[in-house]
Amino acid sequence: MKKTFLICATCSLAACVSAPKELENQQVFFAFDSAEISSDARTNLQGQALYMKQNPEIDITLQGRCDERGSTEYNLALGALRAGNAAHIMIREGIEPERVKTVSYGKENPIYPGTGEEIWAKNRNTTTVIRKSK
Repeated sequence: MKKTFLICATCSLAACVSAPKELENQQVFFAFDSAEISSDARTNLQGQALYMKQNPEIDITLQGRCDERGSTEYNLALGALRAGNAAHIMIREGIEPERVKTVSYGKENPIYPGTGEEIWAKNRNTTTVIRKSK
């Protein structure tokens, strides 16, 4: 007996995403010199959006960061792009724009101290911080 499996063509990736247990300090990471949202980052952000839908009293700030290489001005701009691209994903997932703010710290406020590629990779991120509860 031949078994046939059908896959629903209307299912989206978002349907396979689960909300994190906590939203505070969620991070998505970026490649060197890039603000492009990877598939892993997109899935993470979709989960964060789901959390926000389940918790409408929560507003957030997305903090864009860079590693220590490059000029201060360049990294502030890159951090802003990273945070803005992350915000764009969440807004496309149905989160009201007024609930998502962005800030860039560039390389000036690293979360992970130290130097070297392993540390730099961790500091190339956008970090979610709960801004206020209504």
